[in-house]
Amino acid sequence: MRFSLLIVLLCVCFSTTYCAKSKSKSNIKFDTLVWSDEFNNSGPIDSTKWFHQTQIPAGGDWYGGLINHYTNRIENSYVEDGFLNIAARKEIFNDQGEIKAYTSARLNSKFAFTYGRVEVRAKMPTGVGTWPAIWMLNKNIDEPGAYWQKQGFGTTYWPVCGEIDILEHWGKKQNRIQSAVHTGASAGDDVVNLGGRVIENVSNQFHIYSLEWYENKMIFSVDDVVHYEYEPAERNSDTWPFTTDQYILLNIAIEPDIDPSFEESSMVVDYIRVYQ
Repeated sequence: MRFSLLIVLLCVCFSTTYCAKSKSKSNIKFDTLVWSDEFNNSGPIDSTKWFHQTQIPAGGDWYGGLINHYTNRIENSYVEDGFLNIAARKEIFNDQGEIKAYTSARLNSKFAFTYGRVEVRAKMPTGVGTWPAIWMLNKNIDEPGAYWQKQGFGTTYWPVCGEIDILEHWGKKQNRIQSAVHTGASAGDDVVNLGGRVIENVSNQFHIYSLEWYENKMIFSVDDVVHYEYEPAERNSDTWPFTTDQYILLNIAIEPDIDPSFEESSMVVDYIRVYQ
């Protein structure tokens, strides 16, 4: 009887300790600023913090049939009056042997990290066919032309490397924002790990788009209101490739259904901050 009681007490103790440890993983406070860009200047972007990704994938188009060039020109990415502007523009542009009718910019951060909180205060562009995003990729992605691939880290193809979409906004769904997690088990047009909501004035007012990335869970929010959480019941390489460094990307893609009257619109970013 005493032996049985001892076993029960040990099991309860183990269970309580395990649950406390498991829970604590998502109760960590990320309050130490480890990297940021406040964009407190005017002119070109800070090349010590950002890399322009411009190399077109094999086939002549960006993934998903996008119809824009990404450039490293100041016309498409610049800092003005303390704000980063990523500008999508309607213009004929010839690059890498391909002529396209729209340009934009795609920035890779030269900083990568594992676990923490990301905050981005931003306004979205407008226009049917615009597709701005604030997102993350594992620096091990094997993608020719990406910053970390150029540094020798490219070993793993998408989506097995893992992708975290902090914020996506489609101009054809004005004011609806979405966050998603792409993995080997759920990716691309068939991704099921996603959530979003409608927020008024995403293009006329600044909002703070946030990710909290823990060892076992991700929490996505806008202005501190949570709209999606990702916490797979089983964490393995297919569902949770999020145990190593990821970097931040900012871009505006142009989809084939772009409004013919579209001329120019920008994603405007006040700051980006990473806490651990």
